[in-house]
Amino acid sequence: MRPSSPQAAVRRALGYLVLVFFALVFIAPFIITLVTSFKTDSDATLNPLSPIPHPVTLSAWDQIFGIGSTASVTDVPRWLFNSAFVAVMITMARVVLDSLAGYALARLEFRGRKLIFAFIVATMAVPGVVLLIPQFLVLKQLHLFNSYPGMIIPIAADAVGIFLMRQFFLQVPVALEEAGRIDGASTWQIYWNIVLPAVRPGLITLTIISFQGSWNQFQFFLIATISPKYYTLTTGLANLVNGGLSSGNQFPLKLGASLLTIIPMALMFFLLQKHLVRGRLAGAVKG
Repeated sequence: MRPSSPQAAVRRALGYLVLVFFALVFIAPFIITLVTSFKTDSDATLNPLSPIPHPVTLSAWDQIFGIGSTASVTDVPRWLFNSAFVAVMITMARVVLDSLAGYALARLEFRGRKLIFAFIVATMAVPGVVLLIPQFLVLKQLHLFNSYPGMIIPIAADAVGIFLMRQFFLQVPVALEEAGRIDGASTWQIYWNIVLPAVRPGLITLTIISFQGSWNQFQFFLIATISPKYYTLTTGLANLVNGGLSSGNQFPLKLGASLLTIIPMALMFFLLQKHLVRGRLAGAVKG
């Protein structure tokens, strides 16, 4: 193996420096958020970009969770429960419904299949904000407004998940299904026992995307609920930022609460990023 020239080594070093610079640019807000959550209100106001708290304090976390003798000034534990409950329920529903719809559009022969798929794909081009008022009116008419069912049912299936699963099902060899039919398996048995295990990367990808989207959902939850007891972390934090606290900036409290929305997504990404990248690439192979 030939040794690299000095010019190549310099170019490589410059490339790494550029990558490190942009990595620091992207990670800096997270570091500031983390450090500020351990500052006092005055320190956070006077030294907002300082990477070292003076002094280090847990007062913000005491106020968030009501640790010790400090009473919680927010309802973050309730928001955390609501976010987790709604995200898990929406994710489970999307995995089931999107995979069923994707399999029907990929394998079952029925009139209007291509037209239905075209309509589903077309909805992906519609901005979500355009649908907020119709969704609110439907929730009110069906008496689902300001309730857990109203937060879950309207977004229990989505066009992106259906499209993704259809692409995965198209990659499954038809011979596998024909072998199942020869053995006497029904359509449901073929779907559940033969095809679904073959698209496991797609199911993992759909699970990650669905949980991430529902955990970070803001606009729909904002119009689907009005009572504070149904606040999620995103809507509850928006209330804090818009003056939900009694007085002062209280940056440590706000940024500490915002960390709770970041940490689960960061952990999920680092643990499952291989499945996510592999699933997205595999789902784009066949149209």
